[in-house]
Amino acid sequence: MRLPPVRRRLLLGLGLSVLLGWAGAAGAAPGGQGVELIQLQTGRSEGALTLEFAARVTLPKAVEDAMMRGVPVYFVAQATLRRDRWYWRDERIARVSRSWRVVYQALTSSWRVGLGGLNQTYPTLAEAMAAVTRSAGWRIADLSQLESGKDYYIEFSWRLDTSQLPSPMQIGLGGQADWAIGAERELPVELP
Repeated sequence: MRLPPVRRRLLLGLGLSVLLGWAGAAGAAPGGQGVELIQLQTGRSEGALTLEFAARVTLPKAVEDAMMRGVPVYFVAQATLRRDRWYWRDERIARVSRSWRVVYQALTSSWRVGLGGLNQTYPTLAEAMAAVTRSAGWRIADLSQLESGKDYYIEFSWRLDTSQLPSPMQIGLGGQADWAIGAERELPVELP
């Protein structure tokens, strides 16, 4: 049975839009957009394994517009220390995370960055994002938890946390690549 030309074009157009949608979703996945980890390294300080990171972030226009309207936006860094095991899943030794809240204060034309109970004010968005995208001396685990001769690695991620956005904004964000900002990397840990 042969379809009329109008229906053929309609089906062909529908098929192409589905294929292009899948290709777009595949391209926007895990690497994240607009985030480049420029530094990620471990260190030792006061009997602890520490982590230092720095990222370069380019915020999409939609995110920047929401922030300029006073919508609080949260960024999360997470590090998981794992020990390699050949016989089972790798053992999780420690997991730590940090969450920053960035919000524009319209009355003072300044940006407030909150980490835990501490708040700091910055005059520009660039300075506020510089505070959110780097950390030094972040304590991951005690060195006493690590055994010499074993292989360890850190799974690190930094991302915009859309689950903490106001509820009305969360509707429909699942398919929007503008809000999928993040980066992930694994880093081997070298023991003395």
